[in-house]
Amino acid sequence: MNIGIVTTWFERGAAYVSRQFFDRLNANESIDVFVYARGGESYAKGNMDWDAGYVTWGKPPKSYASTDVHLDDFKEWLEKNNIDCVLFNEQLIWAPVLMCRDLDVICGTYIDYYTEKTVPMFWIYDFIICNTQRHYSVFKEHSQCIYIPWGTDINTFKLPEILESSGVVRFFHSAGMNPYRKGTDLVIEAFRNVQGPAKLIVHSQVKLAKAFPALKGILAELTAQGRLEVIEGTVSAPGLYYKGDVYVYPSRLDGIGLTIAEAASSGLPIIVPDNPPMSEFVIDGSNGRAVRVDKLWSRWDGYYWPQCEVDRQELTDAMQYYVDKYPYMAEFKRISRQVAEENFNWFKNTEKLADTFLDFKRLSDSTVWDYRALAEKNDLNRVRNAMKGRIDRMRDSLKYFLQK
Repeated sequence: MNIGIVTTWFERGAAYVSRQFFDRLNANESIDVFVYARGGESYAKGNMDWDAGYVTWGKPPKSYASTDVHLDDFKEWLEKNNIDCVLFNEQLIWAPVLMCRDLDVICGTYIDYYTEKTVPMFWIYDFIICNTQRHYSVFKEHSQCIYIPWGTDINTFKLPEILESSGVVRFFHSAGMNPYRKGTDLVIEAFRNVQGPAKLIVHSQVKLAKAFPALKGILAELTAQGRLEVIEGTVSAPGLYYKGDVYVYPSRLDGIGLTIAEAASSGLPIIVPDNPPMSEFVIDGSNGRAVRVDKLWSRWDGYYWPQCEVDRQELTDAMQYYVDKYPYMAEFKRISRQVAEENFNWFKNTEKLADTFLDFKRLSDSTVWDYRALAEKNDLNRVRNAMKGRIDRMRDSLKYFLQK
């Protein structure tokens, strides 16, 4: 069976999700896996970690809509590689999905982003893969929807052989490309009130002072005290988890929570919101603490699930707990690793994934017909909005240039 994965394919979280599916499926002798790297965002051509013979770097799409693909190029890829089944990663434009159906290619997706309006459109897919209980609760009525608990490569993300004992609790936080969504400001504000020997290490792919101008003073204060270290830039797996003792991640919203599983596998107890899917990684309170949510509210784009914000004092208290319990830190880390081995081992959780793919059936056209019109209308609106946004930006740039 030839399986194609349509995805972004460079150093970012969504691509790591696709890579985990690739590695698991490609390990089966009955399956060959190919990657169609969508154009329009970024390429990793020449990068030895991402560029390989099984990767096709898709042509830039004809529209400016996010996740759109060049359909002629996509069709050529399907036919050239005799693709039998396609797994889409965070596909917001439905045209390539509909093309797969028209060409009798089985198509499915892993669930991450959806709104109340787009949920019915997912019934166009022949199969759906949910990696959290939260997502599964929405799509479980689909005839070929499966739940596979998310996990990570526990051989890449692992507990250090020697557990350092510096006397200082090192809290680690990954801000990524979106510090606000990851709750980086909440971490910094809460950590400021932590008492005792502790240090906060933040890995960010953007400038924190620019992301949070109001926190410049706190950032400078904590840095001057030697209590804050900010590491900027992109770091490949296994990342910087080895620098921390505890992973603190009060994310306001997550589709899965990739870094939580990675941190736990690296032996870091986790501090997350008491809200799924983040809280799904805290197993019976043994490997971390779930912090009470103070408020919930809708996101501007109508994402199906609300954003959450943890109680700042309780976040401070959760961090303080590990400072006060520092003598037990080595044991906390061993327990976190053990829980990860039992629950977040991707290769264990997906041991039947390849067989499941071989069993997926194509749904009849009549079954999905009612949802095609919704998908086509969705695409039209997205393309129009993307074009309007681009024209508006060009107009603003021209106005600025003329004023100069």
